[in-house]
Amino acid sequence: MDRKKNKIVIRGARQHNLKNINVEIPKNKLVVITGVSGSGKSSLAFDTLYAEGYRRFVESLSAYARQFLGVMEKPEVDSIEGLSPAIAIDQKTTSKNPRSTVGTITEIYDYLRVLFANIGRPHCPVCGRPLEGLSPQEVLDKIMVKYKGKKIIITAPVIRGKKGEFKDFLKGVRKLGFSRVRVDGEIYRIDKVPPLEKNKKHDIEVVIDRLTVKEDNKARLLSDIEKAFEIANGVLKVLVENP
Repeated sequence: MDRKKNKIVIRGARQHNLKNINVEIPKNKLVVITGVSGSGKSSLAFDTLYAEGYRRFVESLSAYARQFLGVMEKPEVDSIEGLSPAIAIDQKTTSKNPRSTVGTITEIYDYLRVLFANIGRPHCPVCGRPLEGLSPQEVLDKIMVKYKGKKIIITAPVIRGKKGEFKDFLKGVRKLGFSRVRVDGEIYRIDKVPPLEKNKKHDIEVVIDRLTVKEDNKARLLSDIEKAFEIANGVLKVLVENP
């Protein structure tokens, strides 16, 4: 049997006061590291083994998720084989907040959110179908089939369910060369957008283009899709005019 499957193999651990040691730790067993003070118990368990496991955990996440988690330096070790990505939860004192739970006190909820965001399979809340990421070309192909001959509006949903007046945001959109936005379901010229209530949630979409779906407009439509993806981080909306 491959030793990587049933053991964690550490070679040349030199972190802190460890002196180039080699260790094999069996998996699926309760392992206790003992020794006198200063013998390197914590250096092996946390500063070497956990540090490398956590580093692999962070590296397995998306760039977006990594920005919310601290990064640990690679430990001084020649190699660690058979180690899975890992996290450790610090011991916490009891919170006086009656709404606190074990999950909030230990902050394990933060890691669970990241975990489910990566392994979960999102579904459309309306039709129930699984959601999947598509390239601009794949989106173009679908639009050409579904909306052939129809006049559509391509929008980039940037603000979704957020409170604020968004004056600076609208100025920024105008500087980018766009003239219209869709605010809470209504399309306005940017200079004609009515004052927004600061304490009310708003949805704002940048209107990328209005065009008829036909072969002659494929290049233009592809460019619109790429612009929408760039502005709204990979999301766009297709609205049909006078359906």
